[in-house]
Amino acid sequence: MVYLFSNLASGNAVQLNSQNIDMTLASNELVIINFYADWCRFSGILAPIFDEAAGKVSTLYPNPGRVVMGKVDCDTETSIASRFQITKYPTLKVLINGQPAKREYRGKRSVEAFVSFVQKQLEDPIQEVANLAVSAGSVDEKARVIIGYFENKDVSDYQIFRKVATNLKDDCRFFAGVGESFRAMHPPGETIIVFRPDRASPESEHHTFKGNASDYDSLNIWATDNCLPLVREITFENAEEITEEGLPFLIFFYHPDHVESVKLFKDIVGMHLISEKQRVNFLTADGIKFAHPLQHLGKQHTDLPVVVIDSFKHMYQFPAKSDYKNHEHLKKFIDDLYSGKLHREYHLGPQDISNQESSQENNNQPVAQTLPPESTFKNLAPSKNRYTLLRDEL
Repeated sequence: MVYLFSNLASGNAVQLNSQNIDMTLASNELVIINFYADWCRFSGILAPIFDEAAGKVSTLYPNPGRVVMGKVDCDTETSIASRFQITKYPTLKVLINGQPAKREYRGKRSVEAFVSFVQKQLEDPIQEVANLAVSAGSVDEKARVIIGYFENKDVSDYQIFRKVATNLKDDCRFFAGVGESFRAMHPPGETIIVFRPDRASPESEHHTFKGNASDYDSLNIWATDNCLPLVREITFENAEEITEEGLPFLIFFYHPDHVESVKLFKDIVGMHLISEKQRVNFLTADGIKFAHPLQHLGKQHTDLPVVVIDSFKHMYQFPAKSDYKNHEHLKKFIDDLYSGKLHREYHLGPQDISNQESSQENNNQPVAQTLPPESTFKNLAPSKNRYTLLRDEL
């Protein structure tokens, strides 16, 4: 027998365990899970708020299959906590169509905020267009766009397209052209889906999905590859979630009046440094908005563009004699971070380390030490005042 779990009538969040969690995830479009521990003070504060929000959400969305707000006792359900890599309490995971969203819930922890978040998540992710062109003025030039042309909204291809759009609505804008006005855009009875990159991306042309539009997995993989850019713009709004990914930042600080440098940097990374995406997060940042970290480096707006690596401990500046337009110099910068060279040279200077240490030891002199500027972006990581790290409280 198949059960479609929904929020309990009592207003409490659904208690999830190893017997019901998989079915709950498989049968609901949106699931928000509060991973908690009874001994955690922050979990105790959140519990009644989360339960009240679950009650309001179940009233707004009473039909099974739309949304569930659930909770997991991590001391009891240790296998579930391990599966979702829970390292702090309470953690609020968002799952869409059974898959963890890229971003955890990091909004305000109030009933109103939770309800508003659910409403936003369940909005239709597709904007229907009335004519053959999505006007340039209606789409942000930094937006990545996927547009599908369909016979009508009743075809299975449209429902698959909507499911994919739900997964990626934070990363791409999704549009649909339906019916007679779009006959010229697709063969009779066939669906055409096209990706249009943002105007600052290295991709210069639109490209079309070549697979079966009724195959959710194929379309989702294709759309994900296109919607998640190799180089992202960091802002004060998304810095927390990017920081929590754990990779050091390679940041290209640019002047907003000279955005052509951004395109050049993206071109270089996209053509030559894709293999480095497992070692660093490639980011661009408005050097005027992020003036503070540049000041730590003794830089100002007249010095832009500036390239740095932020390791969440220190900020390392791109060597003065290196050229960011040369991808080999950028790769060496990353290599030097992981070899420890950047850290050593900030302590000992750009010399032969073994010879310098030997000379100073013979003279009974301590090795001269200087420190690079401290990381600025570690301060934008998730606040420790909202979490307990496993059993560190005990």
